[in-house]
Amino acid sequence: MNYNILVINPGSTSDDIGYYRGQEPVFEVTVRYSMTDLEPYEGKNVLEQLPLRKKLILDYLIDHNIPLEEINAVIGRGGFIKSVSGGVYEVNEQMLADLSSGRYGGIHPSNLGGILAHEIAQIAHCPSFIANPVVIDEMQPLARYSGMPENPRISIFHALSQKRVARMIANKLGKKYTEINCIVCHGGGGITVGAHCKGRVIDVNNGYEGDGPMTPQRSGGVPSSGLVQMCFSGKYTERDIKLKLRGKGGLVAYTGTSDVKDLEEFIRTGVKRPGSMIFCTREQAEEARDAMVYQIAKYIGAMAVVLKGQVDFIALTGGLMNSKVIPQKIGEYVSWLAPLYVFPGSEEKIALREAAQRALEDPSCVKRYV
Repeated sequence: MNYNILVINPGSTSDDIGYYRGQEPVFEVTVRYSMTDLEPYEGKNVLEQLPLRKKLILDYLIDHNIPLEEINAVIGRGGFIKSVSGGVYEVNEQMLADLSSGRYGGIHPSNLGGILAHEIAQIAHCPSFIANPVVIDEMQPLARYSGMPENPRISIFHALSQKRVARMIANKLGKKYTEINCIVCHGGGGITVGAHCKGRVIDVNNGYEGDGPMTPQRSGGVPSSGLVQMCFSGKYTERDIKLKLRGKGGLVAYTGTSDVKDLEEFIRTGVKRPGSMIFCTREQAEEARDAMVYQIAKYIGAMAVVLKGQVDFIALTGGLMNSKVIPQKIGEYVSWLAPLYVFPGSEEKIALREAAQRALEDPSCVKRYV
């Protein structure tokens, strides 16, 4: 059966929304907020933007002549709630309280996804959901050990993207996601590599907080003694260190840019575009890019060990995989382990639509947040 589904994926300065009748999009659009729109909210809790964002989404529905009463479900990107297992969750009062309070990891723009979905669904008199939020935790006990009992490894990763790609490839192979073992790498501003075992991500790096390979703007795992010395050297504030870990680490620290497309054009031609922030030589840029690839491949190899070599396939997804070079170079390291599939981009709206479709087709699969 075909259902009419509204998808909401909030970002810091935009809402990525889509409306679907069955599998056909009525519209897919990124609603961007101008500096003028956001100026009244500068320095304030992001929740104060809810009326603005809700109105613009409702206006889009009106502009496309979509009556609210035809909507069968609204689904939003999952935010920072308590750790849960993978799946589709109906938005309830406990989830709304946790998203609004920032109890688990603060109030990130993604927290607005579940709240906006709920508020619009109330008007439309339909259910609201989230699916596979970044805080999915299916890690096996051994994966949690860090060497410091006070500082265990935790699971924060691109769950929505990783699980969709894994499920999609499994279907192409004529199997269920719960029947296969695979390794999925999502590469973007952050990079996460997950070991998927029979439908559960039993080990994955916490890409949000900087664990794992270096990325275009994150340092990844760094030598611990050196980091401690930096922290107590008196040269850096706490904010400086946090920015080195997330925001100004990785490729941007070595090259001056986190724009991989710009960097690869410089590597290819040796010419910096007008306004480019690249400060290194062509050779240094290539080596830094290749170092990131090397680290990604190492993490894929580590996850193959986690799965004891029983890997049905390896999948590469996310914006980084739009590169013509990066997937190829990763493949040179890891393609001997298992068949390699590349799906550039993340298609999070499609992943959310498919999750809502599953929830409407089989209400028994919907999980309750407690």
